Amino acid sequence: MSAKKIAIMQPTYLPWVGYFALMDAVDEFVLLDDVQFARRSWQQRNQIKGPAGAIMLTVPVLKKGKRDQLVNEAEINTESDEAKKHARSIELAYAKAPYWAKYSAGLLTEITKPRPLLADYNITLIERIRDDLGIKTTLLRSSTLPIDGKREDRLVSICQERQAAVYISPTGSSDYLSESDAFQRAGIKLLYNDYKHPASYPQLHGEFVSHLSAIDLLLNCGEKSLEILRSGVNLVEAAQFHAR
Repeated sequence: MSAKKIAIMQPTYLPWVGYFALMDAVDEFVLLDDVQFARRSWQQRNQIKGPAGAIMLTVPVLKKGKRDQLVNEAEINTESDEAKKHARSIELAYAKAPYWAKYSAGLLTEITKPRPLLADYNITLIERIRDDLGIKTTLLRSSTLPIDGKREDRLVSICQERQAAVYISPTGSSDYLSESDAFQRAGIKLLYNDYKHPASYPQLHGEFVSHLSAIDLLLNCGEKSLEILRSGVNLVEAAQFHAR
């Protein structure tokens, strides 16, 4: 039996392909929903591709009196019509995509369904895209786990609680993880996914644009999407990565 692998990421809005490639590379994917919410981050926005290029879609979040809040406390401004606008923008961008008919109904239903909390909204969409991509990884919320600590100690605590022997991290966390030996002390193997975005895939609207929401890949490539996103996975041991 192979060692249990885990990854931990915040629940972002309509995540990019690298997010799902990391999810696909592990046995359990923990959604870090009980840490500080960051405004104007990928937690509430992402990009699709329209006829004129990349389009940013942003979920409006209530601000007044909510300067310090956790991800799972952030509230969507439900008085806004933004969800319907996002659905319309996606339809205008992808109605002619090869797999629009197959995936659009489920996707747009979840985008337009009212939800008061951003984390719930994002996680439902993440689950929808995971299933459509054919990824089998189990998803968990950190807020449901009996864990403690901050930063890398919190990550280690999650791995220990879930009895994971391997933690796979995105390279964006390498700076602060390189300053800690928390994983080594806990006997947990640390790997980085040095993900390389696919150089191209069939896409509407002219010249290829990378680092869009994974729905761009899904609606254009359908059942081939999983193979395409897996092509960018590059797992590197921590010592090797930090020695570069």
